[in-house]
Amino acid sequence: MRSDDDRYGWVMVGVTFGLTALAFGGLAAVSVFLKPLATEFGWSRGEVSFGYTAIALSSAVAGLFWGWAADRVGTRPLALIAVAAISAATILLSQQAALWQFYLFYFLFGAFGLGALIAPLYAAGGFWFSRNKGLALGLMAAGGAVGQGITPFVARLLITEHGWRTTYLVLGLAYLVCALPLALLVRDPPARINARRTQPTGQTDQSPESPVPLSPTVTLAWISAAVLFCCICMAVPIVHLVPLLTDRGVPPETAAGVLFALMIAGAVGRILGGKLGDMVGALPAYMMMSFGQTVLVIWFAYLNWMPGIWVLAVLFGLFFSGVMVSILNCVRVMIPARLSGRGMAVANLFGWMGMGLGGVQGGVLFDLTGDYQWSYNASLVAGVINLIILAGFYIHLRRRTLATA
Repeated sequence: MRSDDDRYGWVMVGVTFGLTALAFGGLAAVSVFLKPLATEFGWSRGEVSFGYTAIALSSAVAGLFWGWAADRVGTRPLALIAVAAISAATILLSQQAALWQFYLFYFLFGAFGLGALIAPLYAAGGFWFSRNKGLALGLMAAGGAVGQGITPFVARLLITEHGWRTTYLVLGLAYLVCALPLALLVRDPPARINARRTQPTGQTDQSPESPVPLSPTVTLAWISAAVLFCCICMAVPIVHLVPLLTDRGVPPETAAGVLFALMIAGAVGRILGGKLGDMVGALPAYMMMSFGQTVLVIWFAYLNWMPGIWVLAVLFGLFFSGVMVSILNCVRVMIPARLSGRGMAVANLFGWMGMGLGGVQGGVLFDLTGDYQWSYNASLVAGVINLIILAGFYIHLRRRTLATA
C-alpha cells in the first residue's frame, strides 16, 4: 500500500513539469527576440546571442550556491525566490534601452531564477521514487521541452501583433501568475529531509554511500566534462534555428513553428530517454541519445528542403531532450542523496557553460562568416568530443566495477 509520501511524488512530477515549462520557456524565447532587438538597437547577432549566454553562465555559477542551499534548507524557499526573479527580470526587459541592461536583466533571470530553481527541483524530485526513477525524471524534464516549444511560438505571435516590449511584459506577468501557486506546492522527499537531519561530519569523498565504485568527485568530473560538450552541441539549433530559417526567407511564424515542433518532440524524447535509462542504465542511455544528437545537428546548416527540416527538427528534438534527462538520471543514480543538490548544481554548471558557449559561438561565427555553416560545424565537433568522453567514462567505470566485484 502506498503512503501519502509516495503519492505526493506524483504531485511533484506535475509541479516540476509546470515550473520547468515556464522557466525554460522564458529562456528559449531569446531566439525569437534576437532579430527584433538587433533591428531596433543595431546590435549584432553575437551581441544579442550573449543574452542567452548571460542566463546560462550566471545560472551555472550561482547554481553552485543554490545547490548547497538546497541540501541544507530545502527546495521550496528557493523556488519562491526563483519565481520572483524570473518574473521581475522579464518585466524589466520590456523597459530596456541599452545593451548593458539587456545583459543585466538576463543575468538576474539566470542567477536568481533558473539557478535557484532547476537543479534543486530535479535533485529533490528524483528521490521521490525508488522504481521507474528514470521515467519520473523524464516526465518532470518534459515540462522544459514543452515550455521551450510553446513560449517562443506564442512570443513570436505577440511580437508580430504588439511588439517586443509588450511581449516581454505579458510574459513576465503571466509567469508570476502561473508559477507562484506551483512554487507553494514544492515539497522535499523524505530521503532528502532525512539526509539533511543526519548530515554526516568528517566523511571523506570516498564515502561508502557512493552508488558506483568511484568517488562522487571523480564521477562528477567525468559527467561534467561530457555535459560541457554535449550542451555546446545542442545550443546552436536551440538559439539560432529561427534566425537560420528566416534568413532563408521562411516566414517568422513558420520558423517559430519549426522550433515548436522540435521542442514538443523533445517532451516525448525526455520521457523516452528516462524510460530508456530504466531499461539499459543511465550512462548507456546518455551515450545513445548523444550519438543521435551529434549525427543530426550538422544537417540544419545544409538541408534546405522544408519538409525535411520539419522531420529533422522532430528527430533532433527527440534525441537532444533524451540527452537532457539522461544527464539528470546519471547524477541521480551515481551521486549519494546527501550530495544530490550539489551534484546536480555542478552538472548544471557545466551544462549551462556549454549552452552559453554554444549559443554565443553560433552568433559570433555567423557575424564572422555571414552564414551558419561554421556554427553548426563547430556543434558537430563538440558532439564528437562528448561521445569520446562518454566512451572513456563507460570503459573506466566497467573496469572499476569488475575490479571491485
